[in-house]
Amino acid sequence: MSGFGDRTACPQKHGSPTASLNTRSLRTVEQFAAPATVLVVATVASFIIARATPSAPIGVLPAVVLPMGVFLSLWFNRGRAFLASVSLFLAYAGYALTSNPETETFAHRAMLSGVAILVPLNFTLIVYLRERGILHFRSYRWLLLFVGELLLVAWVASAGTNPLSGVAWHNVLDHWLLHPDPTPLLGRLLFATGIALAIGRVYENRAPVEIGLAGALLAFFIACTWHGSPGIFPVFLTAAGIILVLSVLQESHRMAFRDELTGLPGRRTLEEQLLGLGPVFTVAMVDVDHFKKFNDTHGHDVGDQVLRMVGARLAEVGGGGRAYRYGGEEFSVLFPDISIEEALPHLDRLRTAIENHAMVSRTRERRQSKRDDEDRRAETGSGNPGTSPPRDKAAQPRAAASSRAKSLSVTVSIGVAERNRRLHTSAMVIRTADEALYRAKKGGRNRVSR
Repeated sequence: MSGFGDRTACPQKHGSPTASLNTRSLRTVEQFAAPATVLVVATVASFIIARATPSAPIGVLPAVVLPMGVFLSLWFNRGRAFLASVSLFLAYAGYALTSNPETETFAHRAMLSGVAILVPLNFTLIVYLRERGILHFRSYRWLLLFVGELLLVAWVASAGTNPLSGVAWHNVLDHWLLHPDPTPLLGRLLFATGIALAIGRVYENRAPVEIGLAGALLAFFIACTWHGSPGIFPVFLTAAGIILVLSVLQESHRMAFRDELTGLPGRRTLEEQLLGLGPVFTVAMVDVDHFKKFNDTHGHDVGDQVLRMVGARLAEVGGGGRAYRYGGEEFSVLFPDISIEEALPHLDRLRTAIENHAMVSRTRERRQSKRDDEDRRAETGSGNPGTSPPRDKAAQPRAAASSRAKSLSVTVSIGVAERNRRLHTSAMVIRTADEALYRAKKGGRNRVSR
């Protein structure tokens, strides 16, 4: 049912599948634009540096960028980016301390082998673990790991210079698994594992930090593989640090401006978008009908499922509309540069799509079935070893019924308003759309009102 009646659909150019596909493709490209741009710039810079004079101060770039990544990760409490930045900075410190422009020393060769193995190992662990912030009760394990890696590389690199290290490491590094040619085979295997795992994480969750970890590890792989070329190692190590810095900034921006539950931009993003609009735009306020009843009857888990479903449908709105999580069970849809007459058909199709979407909830039934099973085991003593519990035939239909999925019907009410001479500010348009939403609720819900 709709509160505005039958109207002529707006031109297809606003809501065509091709336009929606192009929008999704553009958003995907934007997510990978920053690391890809950094890698391209680093590649161009490496060609320029190869033709430059040896006195070019390239080696100091990682000393500026990597501490910046460490600081920003601390500031925004991004634990995995912090560990990755620290790992790269330690690799740079080893490179700077052992590098000799006149000749290649064993210490430098040992250091390159060590970082080519240990840094991808660290990244693999970092990518595998969940984000826990900087300070948590297991942080000391990473500190011990880094200290152990430093001591190991220092011990190997000092082979032949003191009795403690001996000379055995010279032969060990010639082993086919550890020989740097140009990187050890073990290091290449760890790089492949880390990059594959990072790509899998990006596929599951295209969060900026996930993309940044994958891009930084790829940049460091290039640095290690072509370290013999002039400037390659510091340039691509700098690129890895820049990618991590950008990912931390993008992640922080996403957390501030995007709703975590629905994945939609938040109210702050809407307010910023409204500041840059032209003289014609339309705003719709969308509210989930009887949302409190969903929470009271089915629990907050089901309420979250409802919000995610509604958010997913809103993200597919046509007409060039942009959906936002306004707060609670309320959403907003902004239509830049189109009138209310053009927006109404898209809103009614959106309302119908939500009404016709069969949402299946199993959370409450599964929990109840699990509790029933536990109660029956407790009553029959099935927890004792060697006993076989009697089959409660009366309980079987209850278990079957409790595991049966329940289909939930979700509807929304929508109020819409457009900017005009009377409503000349965005605040007035939103307030008018809210009033229209109230009329839709009062008129029976599941309708669009203007």
